[in-house]
This record gives sequence, C-alpha cells and structure tokens, in this order.
Amino acid sequence: MDICINSVRNTVQKNCHISDAAHAGNYTLCIYLMKMREYFRWEQRKTFSASLPHETVGCWLKEREKLWDQLENEQFEPVHVDNQTFNPFDTDGVNRALAKHNLVYSGGLGINSKPHFFLARLESRQEHNGYTVFVSAEEYARDLTSPPGMTQGKTIYIRRESLKRMLWEKLETWNWNQPDNAMGRALKFYDFENDLDTELNNMTENELQSMLLHEIGEIKAGEILGVQWEELLSGLPHSKAEIMLRAVRDHLADSLSTFPALLEQENDASLHFYMGNLNNMRKHLYPALQSAYENWIATGNLDALNEQNTQARLHWQSLCEEIIAIANNNDKPQKAIEDLIESRCL
Repeated sequence: MDICINSVRNTVQKNCHISDAAHAGNYTLCIYLMKMREYFRWEQRKTFSASLPHETVGCWLKEREKLWDQLENEQFEPVHVDNQTFNPFDTDGVNRALAKHNLVYSGGLGINSKPHFFLARLESRQEHNGYTVFVSAEEYARDLTSPPGMTQGKTIYIRRESLKRMLWEKLETWNWNQPDNAMGRALKFYDFENDLDTELNNMTENELQSMLLHEIGEIKAGEILGVQWEELLSGLPHSKAEIMLRAVRDHLADSLSTFPALLEQENDASLHFYMGNLNNMRKHLYPALQSAYENWIATGNLDALNEQNTQARLHWQSLCEEIIAIANNNDKPQKAIEDLIESRCL
C-alpha cells in the first residue's frame, strides 16, 4: 500500500477500535471469546488450519482491551483520501475517492446502532436491478463483528473474507459435537477433512449468492415497509419486541428474494445452510418452515417447501402492515407488538 492508502487504513482501523470499545461488551462471554480468537487470527494473518496458542491469544486479548479502554470516549476520525476529507459515515464519498485505488469502504450502523467500518480490496462492482453491489476480497481494516453482508440505501456490500470467516466459525462450532442437523447436512457437501482451505473457498463461493439474495430482499422489504418501520425499530429499547421485529423483517426479506431463488435453483447445500443458519426467534415464529424442511429430508420432495414459499410473502407482509398500524395508534406499542407477533406465528 502507498503512504496515502496506508493512512486511510490506519484511520479506518482506529474507528473500528473506537466502535468495538463501546460495543464489544454486548456479547455473552462465550461468543465474545470466540470472536476475539478469530479476530486475532485475522489480524495476525493466520490460516484457518493454524493452531492458536492460548497464551499468545490471551496476551493479545489483554492488550486489545487496554487499547479499547484508552479509546472508549474518543470520537470517530474523518477519513482523508488524496487531499480530500470525509465524514466516516460518508460511504459514497469515500468510495468515489477510493475507486482509482481499487478499494471499497463502508461506514454505517448495524444491529443495536453499532457502527461498522471496513476497508478492503475491491473484487467487483456490479449493477443489479437498480442496486449497486460491491464484492470485497481481503480486508485491510475491520471491527470485531464484521458482518458479511450489509445494505445501505440501494448499495449492497458482500464481504467475501468476512463470509469465509463466518463459515469457518460455523464449521468449528459444529465440529464440537457434530450433531445431525441442518448445518451438519450443509457442511457435509464439502470435504473439509482433506482440503480445508479449498473447500472453505468453495462453500464461500456458493453462499455468496445467498448472501446477495438476502440483501436484495432487505432492500425490497424496505421499499414495501417504508421509513415507518425503521422509525419504529429505532424507537424501541433492546427488547423482545425488537428481536421479534428483526426476525419478522428477515422472514419477509427472504420470502421476497432468498428462499424462492434457492428453491428454483434446487441448491441443496444452500437450502440446508439456510435452515441451519436460522436463529431461535426466526424458528419460533415460523414452525411450518421447519416442518416443510423435515418433509423434504424425509421424502426428497420440495413441494412442501414450495407451498411455504407461496404462503410466506403474503403472511409476513400482512403482519408487518399490522405492526405499523399498531405503532401508529399506540404511544407505547411494545407489548401490543409482542402479543400480535406471538399470535401470528406461521
């Protein structure tokens, strides 16, 4: 990297540290330690097959927490590119300036309003049905969370390296007990035992498309729900209602884009991974999907899943509209929203 871009990387990484200093404590201890271990692997450029000595990782973790203590009250720094200065959340401006350097940047807010920043080599830029899709390769600056897919306006960021690391974490977690479940079925499509790096690349390539489909679904859901949904979500405290709202919207997004495409493609590996990647709230709100999945496992027939796909879009969109109506007519809608969603499981 030249001096200018190295300076950009240092600024972006410092902003990542400032964000982590404020938000890293939001994880449970187990998740926190696992994420820190993989953050160490990324920062030290260790391969996935490399062993990580506990003492070395422990010393690094203590030093990182000391750094966060020092940065906890600092403000995010502006990003300087080629004599231009940008607010760190001016993603479009920074990316225009970085285009000639073949780099991609993002600065935005994620779950619980946690700021996310990253800087990476630009692998490709595509226009897709009115959306701009950036696919990034190796990452030069990132925060602890490092979401593999993000959407800002009509711009989609798909982070290949972060997706690969997420898949590695899924594989490592599954290997603890190797349960016979959807995640295990997805992982068995790949020969990780004999060629970990190649097979992780293969799985990453397969799941990149699913990630893109979900982010397109998020944009479509946003167009249907409008700003009222975002205002409702941002106005709620961290609560069961907030978790429910995110799950309902994810189901709507996937019914608009991800799930119909996976069924049309008959991509078995990605269908298993999709089911294995559903969180507990999404499973709770949509038990019929699990039943249809189990029918497919038993019979090899996709009819039940296709039927669920037909029902899902109308169900989740209708539920979202009812939620917005409650919010418009209730000063304190949290409990009413929880009760409504609980009564409208599919």
